Amino acid sequence: VQLVESGGALVQAGGSLRLSCAASGFAFDDYAIGWFRQVPGKEREGVSCIGSSDGSTDYTDSVKGRFSISSDNAKNMVYLQMNSLKPEDTAIYYCAKKIWETCGSGFFHYEYDRWGQGTLVIVSS
Repeated sequence: VQLVESGGALVQAGGSLRLSCAASGFAFDDYAIGWFRQVPGKEREGVSCIGSSDGSTDYTDSVKGRFSISSDNAKNMVYLQMNSLKPEDTAIYYCAKKIWETCGSGFFHYEYDRWGQGTLVIVSS
């Protein structure tokens, strides 16, 4: 199982980025994929999730209306479109494979069993 994030960069506040997560080594259609972020010294925070069976999505409150998650099942890819970026969005962003196919509510680390290495997003003010 492998998850590889890309797309992180330095961007000015108000700008946009699209993060990508390339998944391999498992049945992509059978598991939800989530995005988390972490600032050094702080807890990893759930950002968004997309379900595999129904395509349902979930977002943490701080990114609702600004971030959008999508998937391309033919390519085993998940994307996180981030608009109207704020300095507080600065973090390392990780994608992770959930242990089941739906997102449900909330973001709990124990529900994710595989993680990527992360991609760094820096939003300057």
